[in-house]
Amino acid sequence: MGTTLIDGKGLRRVVITGLGLVSPLGIGAKDSWDAAKAGTSTAAVIRQFDPTECDTHFACEVPEGFDIEQFLDRKTARRMDRFSHLGVAAAMLGYEDSGIKGTVTPDRMGVIIGSGIGGIQTWHEQTVRLRDLGPTRLSPLFIPTIIANMGAAQASMEIGLQGPLSCSTTACASANHAIGDAFDHIRLGRADAMLAGGTEGAVALVGIAGFNAMKALSTRNDDPGTASRPFDIGRDGFVMGEAGAVLVLEELGHALDRGADIICELAGYGLSGDAHHITEPDPTAVGPALAMTMALADAGLESSEVDYVNAHGTSTPVGDPSEIRVIRRALGEEKAAATMVSSTKSMHGHTLGAAGGLEAALTALAVRDGIVPPTINVTELDPECAGVDHVLDVAREADVRVALSNVFGFGGHNATLAFRRMED
Repeated sequence: MGTTLIDGKGLRRVVITGLGLVSPLGIGAKDSWDAAKAGTSTAAVIRQFDPTECDTHFACEVPEGFDIEQFLDRKTARRMDRFSHLGVAAAMLGYEDSGIKGTVTPDRMGVIIGSGIGGIQTWHEQTVRLRDLGPTRLSPLFIPTIIANMGAAQASMEIGLQGPLSCSTTACASANHAIGDAFDHIRLGRADAMLAGGTEGAVALVGIAGFNAMKALSTRNDDPGTASRPFDIGRDGFVMGEAGAVLVLEELGHALDRGADIICELAGYGLSGDAHHITEPDPTAVGPALAMTMALADAGLESSEVDYVNAHGTSTPVGDPSEIRVIRRALGEEKAAATMVSSTKSMHGHTLGAAGGLEAALTALAVRDGIVPPTINVTELDPECAGVDHVLDVAREADVRVALSNVFGFGGHNATLAFRRMED
């Protein structure tokens, strides 16, 4: 199998060698990263349905140029929900970007793609059909189209991968859990490489209406481009997004043996539960901070080594100050004050189950390139969100050796990934 490199705990080391992104920021990792560095807002009036009866009329959708038939034949594509389209396309882009094809046998590479909701668009369409036409008129593909594991399943079938195959469904934490689980499969020797990330296609009438009913979405219809404003004193809710985001994880020795371009090392993974509330964050910050400290311990890192935190930062009144408390608790007040923090959701919106995948990719690129993407739309920082080094408005060139990416999901699901620059 070639060279195998082991860390201090006797586990195989894992690196990121490819990125596949179908995001509001762009199709492909380069376009998405360029837009993030430029501080580009992607929020606009919804194209996929008429939103005028909803309280919120806008979202962050993938560019109009996305065409699933550039990736799949029409018959296959018609048997999938939009969330699977986004996930499969992202997986195929990541697989191609990594250059791994032909260097690993199908049984040694697997797929874990999480989704918080699954086929919500198909669910809505078929429920309307049930109401209007009766139970005998439902599509025979209804069930296999809506179930959340189908993004991962379809990607494995299209690419032909027979290694570990799974799906995490833990709300907004789904993609980080998928990446963390895939990380462990490689560390423990079950696979040499994995496709891992998340996908979500919830910009649908029922999705927008449902989150409106919770009073979770921004209703800044007069100015969508500035509606996602994490940490700003005038924030009024998150902006819905959609995306497929898949990383190629690979055992370090395998990557070196084939001469892969290594983006950075995935060094640690932490996860925890709030045990508090179905939607509200833990006010003590204990639960999420455990995920951060676990990820650092898993990576063999000290809090003093963290340079950047990609925050969950959803632009909600309760969530944003809560996360700053989490960072301050996990890193300590003095270190937190010197640690760069930004929320890229200010640009691409909250992509729910895909959020961790998209943000992990952007965090990995920040480590590789030494550029921290900004939080945009902050006109006045909320005093309750002070205590960290916010990167606001414009990207910052900086020495980023260690970075963390946080995601916190409904139900108290917390997950943090730790990334380290490849220097040895």
